[in-house]
Amino acid sequence: MNRDLLRDLYAAVCAALLVLTAVLVGTAIQHRNGSLRVGWPPLLASWDPHVGPGTPAAVVVAAAVVAYGPSLAARLPWRPLLLAVWGTGMAWTWSLALVDGWHRGVAEQLTTRNEYLPAVGRFHDIPAALRDFTRHILIDSPDNWGAHVAGHPPGATLTFVLLDRIGLGGGGWAGTWCITVGTTAAVAVLVAVRTLADESLARRAAPFLVLAPAAVWVGTSADGYFAAVAAWAVALLALAVRGVRPGLNGLCSGLLFGLTVYLSYGLTLMAVVAGAVVWVGPSRRRPLWFALAGFAVAPVVFTALGFEWWEGYRILVTRYYQGAGGVRPYGYWVWANLACTVLIVGPATVAGVRRVVVRLRPGGGWSRSSPRTLAVLVLAAALALLVADLSGMSKAETERIWLPFAAWLLPACALLTGVRGWLIGQAVLALLLNHLLLTGW
Repeated sequence: MNRDLLRDLYAAVCAALLVLTAVLVGTAIQHRNGSLRVGWPPLLASWDPHVGPGTPAAVVVAAAVVAYGPSLAARLPWRPLLLAVWGTGMAWTWSLALVDGWHRGVAEQLTTRNEYLPAVGRFHDIPAALRDFTRHILIDSPDNWGAHVAGHPPGATLTFVLLDRIGLGGGGWAGTWCITVGTTAAVAVLVAVRTLADESLARRAAPFLVLAPAAVWVGTSADGYFAAVAAWAVALLALAVRGVRPGLNGLCSGLLFGLTVYLSYGLTLMAVVAGAVVWVGPSRRRPLWFALAGFAVAPVVFTALGFEWWEGYRILVTRYYQGAGGVRPYGYWVWANLACTVLIVGPATVAGVRRVVVRLRPGGGWSRSSPRTLAVLVLAAALALLVADLSGMSKAETERIWLPFAAWLLPACALLTGVRGWLIGQAVLALLLNHLLLTGW
């Protein structure tokens, strides 16, 4: 066994020990005073060993990706590879979701009291609902919003309102939307990596983007959909700064970044990843002006309709501490959140990030073919995640909340050796999580 692989394994073992510590310490705290407000620390889940309709398909998809994924990723033409990644990612995510059955795994996930769909009926007059939105955020306000509606800007809820308006109402269609759109995030990440680093790194990362344990939460949570919107914003910005239709791609990137911050307050931190894209790209101002113009659209529209983003966030901070956020101990979650991250990105990504840090050495230029460019992208996502962690506004449930950042850690797996062994580790972790636990999403 070579020295690099041995160090990768050490990193994975240390990550596993972090998770084990979070489980043991969290269980003790939860049994003592219930302050963690989760059923199976550090995850919002309950212990419930089970199998379901999706079990055989999940095993078959995992085995197929392990056996054929690396070779197909190396030889398929680029566009068919992107379609294959999306299609296989959907198969993997759907099969994991259906381990819990159609109703419990998909159709009912977004219909519970704290989710988005119960609020759809209150948006029959969208401008009036937006003008009145901030008045219902606080717990003690009349007709207060459920936790997820109150905890996000109205763009998140409006997505499901608009789906309902075009005849795709109800939990089944909402879940299908989140899975279908959410699984495109892998395609966006590959486009960005190929554009900013090189195609060989993107191809090597492809099987890991498909078989990520994060799929457990992409199917079915709205945060998987948020992750895809943010990922495409970054990918289009990468194309723009590299001179690929800079005006059009810059404008579309800005539009999606603007939408992103109206889907989730915390996704303002995707600016860190966007900054990394601009830094490693050529110095072109033209696409940035188009991106800024596109970004301005969402704030202008929402503000004109009566919703003020900063006011909503200010009130949300109060609401956060009125609820579980005011009870959950920062001293536990500030490091246990990182254990949640290990579970969504898997041991292979931990080893890949170790290699990224090693590759990012002083000296040398940021050449297009260098893994250092990939390193900047990965470490920018890690920095955004750490800022979110230290803020104290992400105590628990980060297995879904941080999906948009986790998507950009996964390409670090492109630097690994012994690919099939690491893919097996990723698949086994996802299968165990989905079959031993009943997750909140």
